[in-house]
Amino acid sequence: MTAAPAFPPLMTGLAAGPANPFRIACDQARRGVEAGLLPWSIGPERLRAALVLAPETPLEAAMAALPACAVGFQNAFGALAPPEVALHLEWSGGLRLNGAHVGGLSAAASSRRPADRPDWLVIGLDLTLRQPAEWEPGETPDWTSLAEEGCGEIDAGVLLEAWARHTLFWIDALDSAGGRATLHREWEGLAWQKGEAVAVALGGARHEGIFLGIDENFGMLLKTGADTALLPLSALLVED
Repeated sequence: MTAAPAFPPLMTGLAAGPANPFRIACDQARRGVEAGLLPWSIGPERLRAALVLAPETPLEAAMAALPACAVGFQNAFGALAPPEVALHLEWSGGLRLNGAHVGGLSAAASSRRPADRPDWLVIGLDLTLRQPAEWEPGETPDWTSLAEEGCGEIDAGVLLEAWARHTLFWIDALDSAGGRATLHREWEGLAWQKGEAVAVALGGARHEGIFLGIDENFGMLLKTGADTALLPLSALLVED
């Protein structure tokens, strides 16, 4: 793609060059920019983007935007990738391509209190297109790239455009009747390690158990012995 990516009418693209789109989005959100700003950066090795949102619900419910953006990415990628590759979604935002890390999504908000309605929420995307040239093949077996998995021909700009379109669909669905339930089913069908033993690091603590699924706000249900713990999605918020 030679021209700048084209985004849906409700989104405003902002070319970030080598700068960090996630940080730009958070800075602009603090300054009161309208929802829909989408800073982006595409280089030889990485695709990065971020989307500014203005939630109308308390934070814990608004965090559904994170899985909405993740499912939006899987839908966009699935339409462009070879049929033999598989992309799965980690609860914590990671993206797994053929079982290995290929990138992930992150979130920041104006408030970290679950009951508050945040002034803004930013969802970031970071995707590895190619491993650095100095890395030897097989040097990082749990980390991969689109190129290593036979997806090197996917145009990063086209993929970014598709992510924006599919993400807008799922974010809009959150406000429609049954939309959250539909996203819930879609996400669980793509979940990485559901029903398996997992370890999740949150706030400096390590949580281990069997990943049973997610609650109505997409929090992780983690079975530890005879007990089941709930890890809220808002615990994944990062400092930009």
